[in-house]
Amino acid sequence: MNSVRDPRIAIVGAGLGGLTCARVLQQHGRAVTVFEREASAAARPQGGTLDLHADTGQAALRAAGLLDRFHALARPEGDEWRVLDFATAAPLAQQGPSASDTRPEIDRGQLRGLLLDSITGGTVRWDRAVSGVTPLADGTCRLLFADGTAEDFDLVIGADGAWSRVRPALSHAVPGYTGVTFIETGFDHCDTRHPDLARLVGNGSMLVKGAGMSLVAQRNSNGHIRAYIALRAPQDWHVAAGIDLGDERAVRRHLLMMFDGWDESLRYILRNGDNGFVNRSLFVLPASHTWEHVPGVTLLGDAAHLMPPVGLGANLAMLDGADLARALVAESRTDDAVRAYESVMLPRSIEAATASAQGLDHLVPAIAP
Repeated sequence: MNSVRDPRIAIVGAGLGGLTCARVLQQHGRAVTVFEREASAAARPQGGTLDLHADTGQAALRAAGLLDRFHALARPEGDEWRVLDFATAAPLAQQGPSASDTRPEIDRGQLRGLLLDSITGGTVRWDRAVSGVTPLADGTCRLLFADGTAEDFDLVIGADGAWSRVRPALSHAVPGYTGVTFIETGFDHCDTRHPDLARLVGNGSMLVKGAGMSLVAQRNSNGHIRAYIALRAPQDWHVAAGIDLGDERAVRRHLLMMFDGWDESLRYILRNGDNGFVNRSLFVLPASHTWEHVPGVTLLGDAAHLMPPVGLGANLAMLDGADLARALVAESRTDDAVRAYESVMLPRSIEAATASAQGLDHLVPAIAP
């Protein structure tokens, strides 16, 4: 009696999209292995807060059977925005949290932890860096590791982010600089140590816009505020300014000079961060990024559609993961499943990437609003 074995599936990258895909596959009894280059789940901070949208991120969590656990951790009050005037810090616009919890906030690290806890122990192989993939003539794919070893799979899913090692098997596209850099800082125990800033930011996010520069501050869990100084500038702006990014005082002096004329309550963000400064140049793939189908390999999340961080990327990565997993369960042939997934994901991501580019222009306008 002949039996049909389940496909051998590898996911490269233990981020939100890859873990969502793994969780949904395992819910349906499918075997999957996740390869992650980092040594452990605690290898590095996971970033700031995310608003999960009802029709994307939350829909993915519903498919993964994790929506109730998400709501137990989420902060619906975090779905609050206020826009302030740069010269006076007076409110220009404000939006309270939605009564329907359509976009509650959650720290990225908490969300990743929720997904990691939901999958079978040993699913993620930590400290297993991938160097590339080679599609094979029989429709399978060879996964190449940085240590020189290799393993073959029926499907390799590239969920390995902006600088994906899987993407070159499908596309020659490489991320390009947007012209915008975020400089990140943070404030601990903000309600007691930074109460005036805490009042300015409120329960959610604060935005202040000038000409080619903005300040964004977001409340995270545990009394932490994460702030971003957003600049339209060359990627090597610090070189032209003669600043060593490791010299916190020099960076601070330069930013204070750039934000001269802004209200002192806003310049507090530049003067008093607890966590120094981290320079983050923003890169994107072309909004129209697509590829010709190749058997044995596909992409999801930033590996497929890297876009500006204006609220869509993580949500789409999770929806990608859930959609791909459900297609793999529904279709009898792996290649048919991947084709079905790509036929939905690629047009969706082109639309979202276009909207995200417009969102970045709104977030950091070239001229004063």
